[in-house]
Amino acid sequence: MKHVVMFSSGAGSWAAARRVADEHGTDDLVLLFADVRGEDADNYRFLHEAAADVGGELVIVEDGRTIWDVFKDNRFLGNSRLANCSKFLKQQPAREWLDANCDPADTTVYVGIDWTETHRIPAIERSYLPYVAKAPLCEPPYLSRDDVFADLKRRGIKRPRLYDLGLQHANCGGLCVRAGQGQFARVLDLMPERFAEWERNEQELRDHLGKDVSILRDRTGGQVVPLTLTAVRERAESKPEQIDLFDIGGCGCFVDTGDAA
Repeated sequence: MKHVVMFSSGAGSWAAARRVADEHGTDDLVLLFADVRGEDADNYRFLHEAAADVGGELVIVEDGRTIWDVFKDNRFLGNSRLANCSKFLKQQPAREWLDANCDPADTTVYVGIDWTETHRIPAIERSYLPYVAKAPLCEPPYLSRDDVFADLKRRGIKRPRLYDLGLQHANCGGLCVRAGQGQFARVLDLMPERFAEWERNEQELRDHLGKDVSILRDRTGGQVVPLTLTAVRERAESKPEQIDLFDIGGCGCFVDTGDAA
């Protein structure tokens, strides 16, 4: 049986891969990483250290574009409801590798969601058919986020620095179209140059499309309207109380839609 772990550069996928390796060994274990060419530099350090700790073969695939290239080519700005960057940069390259190198009859695919996200399992299972898909961290013993971090420390692996900055999600440089206002506000405070890059890219795409589109949405006025990153920055500077700091969103490149198929 071949075991393929959808290996991100975050702590959760390491913990899931660690369980697979402990149960099945590493002779037929593949850690499959789809590179969006936009991770934080320290995530790439963690990727290789985490892979070396787990064992097995680290396979890196990529489309070759950035998320902003995809948005421009697809003429659609990704958001929390539809992340076309996930489809073209994560799901499709990974699925193409699976179909070219694996047989569904003897391959199991693993994703790194945990026991707080069991509602995603049916969609995951459908997405990877005819492969069998599993989520090791949804099974006991259940681990908290702090448990995973403690396990990394015990094994001598420094977690990605974005966690140390207090970000909930470490992928895609700390920003993601599925993230919420709170996550973007946090990045604005901690890494203003990274926020400025996203703000600039969003405005360039708005100009290119000639449409009032945005990654985020504003619900403060009784209706849902676009909320640009420029508006988020201006609110943070003048009316921070209008930013929902509890809205952090969530990452889910391999689990939220059926696009993996």
